[in-house]
Amino acid sequence: MTGLTGIGRRLALLVAATLLGSAAAQAQANYPDKPIRMVIAFAAGGPTDVVGRLLAPRLSEILGQQVIVENKPGATGNIGTAMVAAASPDGYTILFSASTMAMAPALYGDKLGYDPVNGLQAIAYVASVPLILLTPMDGAKSTQELVSMLRKDPGKYSYASSGNGGMIHLASYLFAVRAGGDALHVPYRGSAPGMVDMIAGRHGFQIDTLQSSKGFIDGNKVRVIGVAADKRLKQLPDVPTVKEVTGFDYSINTWYAAYAPAKTPRAIVDKLNAAFNTALKHPDMVKKADELAIELIESTPEQAKKFYDDQMAFWDPIIKKSGAKPE
Repeated sequence: MTGLTGIGRRLALLVAATLLGSAAAQAQANYPDKPIRMVIAFAAGGPTDVVGRLLAPRLSEILGQQVIVENKPGATGNIGTAMVAAASPDGYTILFSASTMAMAPALYGDKLGYDPVNGLQAIAYVASVPLILLTPMDGAKSTQELVSMLRKDPGKYSYASSGNGGMIHLASYLFAVRAGGDALHVPYRGSAPGMVDMIAGRHGFQIDTLQSSKGFIDGNKVRVIGVAADKRLKQLPDVPTVKEVTGFDYSINTWYAAYAPAKTPRAIVDKLNAAFNTALKHPDMVKKADELAIELIESTPEQAKKFYDDQMAFWDPIIKKSGAKPE
């Protein structure tokens, strides 16, 4: 009797497991059947938010369900990232974040709040944005001149950034180091306030994106003296790259990528990946990206993961050498 009961229990467990597996497979096949929440780990109106909101309506059209943008800024993107890492791995909560994700592990260490290696599943590496080197109109008129200034008077000149430990801060620090000079970091809450002070002559230079600084450039408030990329931008054809002028390697991009919680089923990840890759081809996306010098990039989840891992490895020693601390 006991043996039969044991067999019966095992059969019941087997049937239950089969039914659960069948239900999970059906859910994946029907995905998505309700709205998707896309968490942007930065404030509304910032560069990451702008790109994410350009993508959201395209993704909604492709997936047949509304993709709702939800901004969760704070702690250099860590608050929104940790929220997604802790979410149910069902594809209905995803993350859209930026390059600071690869810097956060070195900045925060064991206070990060999520596992940077295994806590998230990469969906797609979406876009790359070259940085540009800017000076006040009465400041250095070329990259050579700025390098000479930093070498001649180490620590005399300062640069503005959008906050401690962010891409602008660390890209500026790296420029000064590779130039063989030194400069004082002055953080702000966003790049625009820093740009205003640079225009007033309080800083020697600032590094930013064309997207963030275009209004100042068009208004002849700042001078663009260099491009932090391997080649010139077609939007700024007369502006040389830093490398072609100085000879030292300096190709730094800010970038955007999408992630899901770890253990999200591969079928769902693949569907999201295909949706992002398709959205990048939409004429509105292509047009806007061209205006703002944003390079749209199609990728596989594996390529997105490798890129993220490579970026963490690149920034880790730089951050540790800089002594940068999170705000």
